[in-house]
Amino acid sequence: MKVIDLSKPVRHNSFDPFFMRVSVKHKPHKAAKLLVWLLGLPWRLFQRDFAGWADDTLRMGVHATTHIDAPWHYGPLSAGERAQTIDEIPLERCIGPGVVLDLSHKADDDPITVSDMEAALATNGATLTEETIVLIRTGRDALIDTKDYWQRGTGMSAAATEWLIDQGITVMGIDQWGWDLPFRAQIAKSRATGDATLFWEAHRVGQRRPYWHMEQLVNLAALPPNGFEVAVFPLKIVGASAAPARVVAILR
Repeated sequence: MKVIDLSKPVRHNSFDPFFMRVSVKHKPHKAAKLLVWLLGLPWRLFQRDFAGWADDTLRMGVHATTHIDAPWHYGPLSAGERAQTIDEIPLERCIGPGVVLDLSHKADDDPITVSDMEAALATNGATLTEETIVLIRTGRDALIDTKDYWQRGTGMSAAATEWLIDQGITVMGIDQWGWDLPFRAQIAKSRATGDATLFWEAHRVGQRRPYWHMEQLVNLAALPPNGFEVAVFPLKIVGASAAPARVVAILR
């Protein structure tokens, strides 16, 4: 069995937008000795080999690293009912056969269309089922730790997202900063056309049809087109719109 990590490292990156930056504070072992003393253990009773325990404090938004979005992220309602939060994801959908659709040829700001998806699936040769987890490879994970990461990429169109759902897929993911086109491209298209529905169009599919998608995956180029399993278990954050997840592929 071979396990391939599809998760982005969790660490501070000054190039991330200010609203998505991660802060990790590593506390030294010796800090715990003071805590134990405050809890009532006298200094003279400390064992000589007790250096104290290490501890860390993490401050980040739930969308700041590799994560999976819940329908609640897209809006308060999905298909006319209260949208599900991340703690309500069906766990049986968190593991399943994986399929990589290669869209790495798509240029920045050029949305992924239904025709693109159909061609990629034909090349892959896989059969999609309700259990399949589809991973969209753009190759933009190569931009991690650069100032361009969150500002460059292709992105799923609403129609391409609907197409995946039509195939029975409810868990999907992409190896770039976001599921849609970069924000600046979405905003430019909306302003140029006067069509506000072009902003966040793929995310907003979830207001009509519940689905779950991962963002900021890595290492999709290391996977075969199909014939592997994907496991993605988000943190069980009650009432949250998303959660960080350690996503892995399992090759047997």
